Order: sequence, then structure tokens, then C-alpha cells
Amino acid sequence: MDLVLRGGRVIDPAQGLDAVCDVGFSGGRVAAVAPCLDAGSAAVRDVSGLIVTPGLIDLHTHVYWGGTSLGIDAEAFCRSSGVTTAVDTGSAGPGNFAGFRKHVIEPSQVRILAYLHVSHAGIYGFSRTVMVGESEDIRLMDPEGATRVAGENRDIIVGIKVRVGRHASGDQGLAPLIIALQVAEETGLPLMAHIDEPPPSYEEVVDRLRPGDVLTHAFRPFPNSPATARGTVRPAVLAARKRGVLFDIGHGMGSFSFRTARAMLANGFKPDTISSDVHALCINGPAFDQVTTLSKFLCLGMSLPEVVRASTVNAAFALKRPDLGSLKPGSTGDATLLRVEDGSFDYVDVLGEHFEGRQRMTAQGVVIAGKWWHPA
Repeated sequence: MDLVLRGGRVIDPAQGLDAVCDVGFSGGRVAAVAPCLDAGSAAVRDVSGLIVTPGLIDLHTHVYWGGTSLGIDAEAFCRSSGVTTAVDTGSAGPGNFAGFRKHVIEPSQVRILAYLHVSHAGIYGFSRTVMVGESEDIRLMDPEGATRVAGENRDIIVGIKVRVGRHASGDQGLAPLIIALQVAEETGLPLMAHIDEPPPSYEEVVDRLRPGDVLTHAFRPFPNSPATARGTVRPAVLAARKRGVLFDIGHGMGSFSFRTARAMLANGFKPDTISSDVHALCINGPAFDQVTTLSKFLCLGMSLPEVVRASTVNAAFALKRPDLGSLKPGSTGDATLLRVEDGSFDYVDVLGEHFEGRQRMTAQGVVIAGKWWHPA
């Protein structure tokens, strides 16, 4: 073996595992998980008192640094947030994906996967001063180019992205979604749909999504909240989950509220995946990072294994990447070290509501491809 993490609390929902164990890595993969491993000549790190999980997957990020105004540095973000796989959701479209791949994805030490935007240049016009929805102009929809580029980059592209709503698509309604669904069908890939304020309505969007497709910003505030004014879950949302649509948080700058989350959780409707939607406009708040987003759900009543599940095996399922999201021997050798602190911690949502939580998750290091990756 090359590396052994010694004596941590291993939480791996994919295996139903929650116990103090050693985790060994060899050749870039998980070699063994057992109460006491013979390390032999391997490097040993004492992680007693820490939580060891499969490498965290942030299913919704924007890491085309330098290529779009939303892009952040993936390595700096992953180092501070305990993320080993950052999934970029539509920063690039078929017109600029080659640059994203060559200049950001390939040089990155952390894994970057991508949902390819159906819009030609991806999310190109969002900053503090300029906000132009890339789906507002139907001339920017590029189904032929998206189909071609997705086919040429199947090792990295995991799905198709589209953004609909008043801010992203103006008065185009469902038209960009319909085009994106055709690309997803043609390529055999899942679709991730962004929803902001109407038009279209939340129901109109989820009604069109297929099993395995992802609705992100699933716990967004009114308007287009999945919860009714009476605190119930909208019937279209329940029907979509029943047929296999996946619901992702995608916190971001404007897409998560405590009020909605409380209503959904009170009805037993937990998110399939928890993601930060981190980008340049929310990395300094209100989203901050992945562990802060996870901490909010821990403080709202989800258990620690449930929160870990939503950022490991569930995210891997959405990506159709069974090699990720687990510490099962033979899996990709990624792991995250976490600490859960008790105390009084201030959290804020996108509406400015503050919430005093009693716990906070912090990242203490990561293993990527079987090697310790957390420079001081």
C-alpha cells in the first residue's frame, strides 16, 4: 500500500459503513478498509478524531477560471472545502469548451467533470454589473454543436445543462429546455436544468424532466418554490421524484432559502444531492463553499450520514460514475477528512435570513488518487 489513514471514523453510505477503521490506498485506488490494517512500508497518517468519507463531490460549481466572469479557481476551492470532484455546470458551451478543457480541466490536480451548456458560449454574461441570460436569445442555442462536442469529450462531459427562468431565459419560456432535452436524448446523457423565477413555472419544468435528469436550485425561495404557502410539497414535485427525477440544492447566490428547506424537510422531502453552486458572486457569501452548504443541512436536522450520502454516493449516481463516491476496495482513491464542531455558528441564506446552527463541518484534508493532497 501507498498510504494508510489510521483510526478515523469512516462514514461510507454506499457500503452502509459508520465505524472507526483504517483506510488503505494503493495504485491510485482504495485498497482496503478494516479496523486495523498492516501498513507495511506505506505512509501512515493518524486521523483519529476526524471523519473519513469518500471524496466529496460538489455536483454544481463554476470553475472555468479566466474563461467566464463566474469562474473560480478549482484547486483553491477544493482544498478549502474538502472536495475531490468539482462538477462544472454549464460554464462552457460547445463554442468554448475546448479552452475550458485545455486550460483548466487538464492541468487541474483535482478532478473536474462538466455538464455542457446547450448555449453556444455557456454562461458568458454574468458579473456584478452585467447580467445577460445566455438562454434569452434563441439564436445562441446550439444543439448541433452541443451534440458534437459532447460526443468528442465523453470522458469529461457527464450531462447537458440548460438554464430557464426570467433571469436566464427572459421570455423564452420552455423553448431552451425543449432544445436541451433533445440534445440530452440524442447524446444519451442526463440533463441538469436550472430554474429561477417564472416564466416558466417550477411545475412546467419538472413535468418535462426524465428519470435521471437533475433539477438544480430545488429548494429555491418564492417565486418558483417547490413548497406551497401552506407548507406542503407541490404535487408535481412528488410525481417527478416518483418517476426518478433527482433534486439538487445548488445553493448559489439566489437559490436556497431556510424557509423552503424547513418546509421540504418537514414533509420528509430530502435533497438527493447537496451542492454549493459556488461561483465568483457567492464564494464570499451566502454559499461560501461545499462544507458550509452541508453544514446548513446538518443543522436543519439531516443526520451526518445523510449529509455525506448527498455529496458522495448520490452525486456519483447522478453522474453515472460508480467508481466515485465510495471507499469500497477498487474504487477511485479519493477521500475527504472532516471535523464536526459543536458550538454556535451563524448561517445565512440567499434572502438574508440568519440561522444559528449548533454544528459546523470543516475540511481537514483530502486524498486524491491515493495521495495526500492538502499543502499547508
